[in-house]
Amino acid sequence: MSARPVLPLRILVAATFAAAGVAMAFPAIAAPLSLREGLFGEGRQDGRRFSAPPVARYVVEDGGGFILDRSTPRPMMKFEDSAEVWVLQPQPAPRGDIIYKNDLGQPVLRATRLGGLTVFTPDRPSGAPAALAGGSNPLRLPVLGPEALLQRLAQASARASRAARRLIPFEADASPETAPLVADAAMVAAEAVVRMSAQPSGRAVLSGVNKVTLVEGRRPGASLRAGVILITITPEDGLAGRPSSERIVAAAGSR
Repeated sequence: MSARPVLPLRILVAATFAAAGVAMAFPAIAAPLSLREGLFGEGRQDGRRFSAPPVARYVVEDGGGFILDRSTPRPMMKFEDSAEVWVLQPQPAPRGDIIYKNDLGQPVLRATRLGGLTVFTPDRPSGAPAALAGGSNPLRLPVLGPEALLQRLAQASARASRAARRLIPFEADASPETAPLVADAAMVAAEAVVRMSAQPSGRAVLSGVNKVTLVEGRRPGASLRAGVILITITPEDGLAGRPSSERIVAAAGSR
């Protein structure tokens, strides 16, 4: 682990704050554009070419929306009804398509050469079409001080404890540089606990969980050992340096 100045105390908090996630503000959107124009810059009626913004909002045919941020080497995605940011890995697919996968290798988005964009979720396992609605703000980690980090960890603990119906404290070592990622990883871990609590197998796993601990390591990961959900983060990788909620659920053995 690299030497970093550590915040003046080891953070161990219980469920004392209301649940909350990382808030992001988005500008007003314009009317949806055609997928072909938006994704691939195909021609327009006025003879000019349209280039899709690197960060854009999309609306799903059967409701809801998401932000797709392609302004960084690793594309990122955030559903509007969730605080979690998904870091995606684009891979080529047949017929020139591109499949965007999460950190478990599961497809999240599929873009076709013809301009189609399909989003895959647990509620839409076969996929649902999405349309470009306009530009948006980049998905970035906020700057956090010690007090804000304590509050985020307390909020994560509160949310996880309510879902598990028992106290699940969150513990972490953090420096000023790593605080934003620690806070985000805690929020994602709480989301994983909420998802686990919705399934019988997950509730059985949670009955033996005593706390959630966040540490630094060479690569992001998650494990469940001796009643501790251990979340490993790699701060130099930014948002890609922590496991997704899906990976945490899988690591706990409750999928």
